[in-house]
Amino acid sequence: MIVVFGSINLDLIFSVPALPGPGQTVLGPALRTEPGGKGANQAVAAALDGAQVAMAGAVGDDPFAAPALAGLNSAGVDLSRVARVGVTTGAAAIAVDSEGRNQIAVAAGANGLAKAASVEDAALGPATTLLLQMECDPVETALLVRRARARGARIILNLAPPAPLEAAVLAALDHLVVNEDEAGWLAARIGAAADAASLAARLGIGVVRTLGAGGAEAWCGGAMVRMPAPPVAVVDTTAAGDCLAGVFAAALDRGAHLRDALRRAVVAAGVSCTRAGSQGSIPTAAETDRALRMFA
Repeated sequence: MIVVFGSINLDLIFSVPALPGPGQTVLGPALRTEPGGKGANQAVAAALDGAQVAMAGAVGDDPFAAPALAGLNSAGVDLSRVARVGVTTGAAAIAVDSEGRNQIAVAAGANGLAKAASVEDAALGPATTLLLQMECDPVETALLVRRARARGARIILNLAPPAPLEAAVLAALDHLVVNEDEAGWLAARIGAAADAASLAARLGIGVVRTLGAGGAEAWCGGAMVRMPAPPVAVVDTTAAGDCLAGVFAAALDRGAHLRDALRRAVVAAGVSCTRAGSQGSIPTAAETDRALRMFA
């Protein structure tokens, strides 16, 4: 099974003709709301790809909580480890332009009170894949990584948004997933080049670096895997990275080889880019299977 420890948000999505610059106001035609948060998005992606998924995190006791949890409920994710706390549910303001590019501002809210203790030791054994991001308290994330390493779980961390973690915590991971900006940020901190092989060599773990329209590259076990992205008509890239991380975790959890897991994840992320929204853009396993056959 997969246990996701991470953020749960309600996304406020603004369609705009162009992304605003500093001090600029841009008028768009409408506002949509949709469940989001990197943790929840990745949990939904893994569940829609066929994995058994449990979500651990926190929401507020406010009107945003129910819509923020709606996508997780619909995907069949176990929510018994999601706490209700006395602050507002996390929220994100997302501006998406006519080319599918986005700018995102996040209010952490209840996500800042999510606790590693919500995941019991029994859920962190060798049969578990633990999937984490960086929208919750890094201290709690680090505590959970250490416990999971001691219990033998597979650990995947998406370093998004980038934030400091101790070297020992990074070294305890099985796989680190970063985009190009996150890779550059981490490389500057640890004195390495920003490619997957250099980061992996310095950290001693597997590293996946996503490359947007260029696909992804991964270094694991002394071997490089490069996976091109299928050509797609981009509508919205908001959840593409989360889709990739969730599907990658789901495939590994099923026992897929790294190359096959990365290929599936890149193709699923491509499908998500052809649709508007956050969790609503994430494909089902059947849709990803069809896309894989199309781009074989």
